[in-house]
Amino acid sequence: MQHCFQDMSLEYFDGNPFEKIGGGFALTTECDGKVNSMTAAWGGLGVMWGKNVAYVVVRDSRYTKEILDKTDKFSMTFFADDDKNSKMLLKYFGAVSGRDEDKIKVSRITIDRYNDVPYIDEGVLVFICKKLFCSPMTKDNYLDKAIYDEYYPTGDNHNIYIAEIEMMLAR
Repeated sequence: MQHCFQDMSLEYFDGNPFEKIGGGFALTTECDGKVNSMTAAWGGLGVMWGKNVAYVVVRDSRYTKEILDKTDKFSMTFFADDDKNSKMLLKYFGAVSGRDEDKIKVSRITIDRYNDVPYIDEGVLVFICKKLFCSPMTKDNYLDKAIYDEYYPTGDNHNIYIAEIEMMLAR
């Protein structure tokens, strides 16, 4: 069953961005007809270059990075805080690679689209994002080397993507 999302101006965003991002969301993208989604919980919201932006970080090893690097847009789907099914979905999306199985098919979620950008219909809030910037987060750029040592002991670095939030969809 598809839900009814409405386009909404970002001025109506209601929520704590630290809780929204830190609570986990599904980053979804598509290339060559292959939709993939991963759980993310690091990033933020703000203003950059006069635009409302989201920034997300994706590890080098993630299959989603391969797809994200080949496309200009992605979505960020947020779920209801008290939805146990969504918590299980995010756990699954964080533990299984799209290289190994079709996570969309296995999880039986519904992919909907906004201007050809896929998003998860079971969410309650969606940001449609257009990439503006990407850069690897390399060891040399960390001013506090203890952060790098703690979070990247194997060298599986993150890449930071800054994207304009083109549309917010809400139920």
